[in-house]
Amino acid sequence: MAKVCAICGKGNNTANRIIQRGKAKRLGGVGRKTTGISRRQQEPNLQKVKAMMDGSPKRIKVCTTCIRSGKVERAL
Repeated sequence: MAKVCAICGKGNNTANRIIQRGKAKRLGGVGRKTTGISRRQQEPNLQKVKAMMDGSPKRIKVCTTCIRSGKVERAL
């Protein structure tokens, strides 16, 4: 089972991790310098939920956005 929401299909997002050194100008330094940029993964906040899928209860991975918005019908 991949790291993807079963309801909306939300998955991984790629972003930059920026490494900086130096002291900020507002704190009396000469400014921050970027010393490295690398890629990283931002993963969705998935929760295992027992929900009704096609009339039967199943355990699925759902993002918290779908849980809060009421798109998931929880099973007891």
